[in-house]
Amino acid sequence: MLAYNYTYESTLKDAYKVNWRVEDLIGNDKRLDFTKPFLPDALAGVKAITCLNQQEKLILNQIRGNSYLHLFGVVEEFILPLVIDHVQQTGYEDMQATQAFLHFAEEESKHIRLFRRFAEEFELGFGTKCNCIGPAKEIAEAVLKHSQLGVALVTLHIEWMTQHHYLDSVRNNQAEALDPQFCSLLRHHWMEEAQHARLDTLMVKHIAQELDFKGIETGINDYVAIVNLLDGGLKAQVQLDIESLSLATGRILNKPERQQIQAAQEKFYRWTFIGSGMTHPNFVQVVGELSKSGQMMIAQIAQEASTL
Repeated sequence: MLAYNYTYESTLKDAYKVNWRVEDLIGNDKRLDFTKPFLPDALAGVKAITCLNQQEKLILNQIRGNSYLHLFGVVEEFILPLVIDHVQQTGYEDMQATQAFLHFAEEESKHIRLFRRFAEEFELGFGTKCNCIGPAKEIAEAVLKHSQLGVALVTLHIEWMTQHHYLDSVRNNQAEALDPQFCSLLRHHWMEEAQHARLDTLMVKHIAQELDFKGIETGINDYVAIVNLLDGGLKAQVQLDIESLSLATGRILNKPERQQIQAAQEKFYRWTFIGSGMTHPNFVQVVGELSKSGQMMIAQIAQEASTL
């Protein structure tokens, strides 16, 4: 049994304090500034790439910003049906839980709209096509073939990962002149994900208490399998980003240059989307209370993904 102080009532109360619309954040006079980087370098990892000049690094950073939000959009595509399915299981048993998860689902659908709207604005302002992995629906279907606990653990990983990214690298970042509009999108997304992380912890607890040891081990193994699936997607995205960089700069990258960019970007992609979630203390605690052996296995994977 997982022990946490989160309640559906308090989480829903906090969620109601956050009230924004997609139209308030992007479009019309709220334009992206393509003279500035979008992501902090702790997430983008472009500054140390020696084969690129400063303008090329800026362009790659913006490509990474586009990919970053696209990948969040991809994961929202499987988080939304997970939450809806959990609402159906909760039913009338706990109306506060049902109401909290319905609000969770509503916000996730809003996030999908936000990321799609961003993609339109990015394509309009960037000037060249930047391809991303997908279709998102097919990726979601592949993820949802796994056990509910496995998908819920990946979701928890992502929710706490989001908190880590914003709090450690974006909020109060005075060292890098990031685009305020892009940072605003990240801030508003973070504000709602703070409640989602708590709700997903409660979801994992609810699912796990219905499982025996074998069911929990299956869930953790499925979590690892989904992470490996997503890792393959990250490597594919790196290749797409390199092609986008070449197109945007009009530069034909030679083999050593491509290899340098690929090595740097694969490392930062793995840290950003895998290592930072796997090592978040709250996620580690949840896994540890479910299974000590599972915690050790994930820690070994995280060690590799967290090495920069």
